[in-house]
Amino acid sequence: MTKIKICGLSRLCDISYVNEAQPDYCGFIINVPKSRRNISVSQLASLRSQLKDMILPVGVFVNEPLSQVAELLNQGLISLAQLHGNEDEAYLQALRRLTSAPIIKAFTLSSPEDAMKANASSADYILADSGAGSGRTFDWSLLKHLRRPYILAGGLTPANIPQAIQELHPWAIDLSSGVESQGVKDREKIREAVAACRQE
Repeated sequence: MTKIKICGLSRLCDISYVNEAQPDYCGFIINVPKSRRNISVSQLASLRSQLKDMILPVGVFVNEPLSQVAELLNQGLISLAQLHGNEDEAYLQALRRLTSAPIIKAFTLSSPEDAMKANASSADYILADSGAGSGRTFDWSLLKHLRRPYILAGGLTPANIPQAIQELHPWAIDLSSGVESQGVKDREKIREAVAACRQE
């Protein structure tokens, strides 16, 4: 069954929404000031303390210092690291020397060459997107070039989740703006998204 991640949680009520809907993963955007969903490490600790144990917390980072990412993983504040910046293979290998936690690397897919780079990544999981937090879908035909399981992101909503799963069979799907209303997380949309994923 395709797994689901709800990303960009920033309020205590967001935690209550995911605790109710019970996605497989939830994401926290940490130390990324340009994101309206950005939170600090202290906010992460507060939000994480209210999260149900069956939902795995993912830290989303953009060119964050290795020591900070490893510390949050090793402390158990997050279970996985999702890298959305210019982190290269040297960064991934260095992070692996500091922690044994799984790593997700995001790739913007705009050409078959992008898919080839994703295939070659040493990350445990790859995420295919149209661009960092753009909230738009991309040319899904490019996914045929991926030779490994992937997380699908970008422009997903409760309405198009069934089509995405039926046509693409992603390992997981990732939603943020697609479960928001007026820029904040929407309880009903989160419930609908998780239900749509689990019904497929």
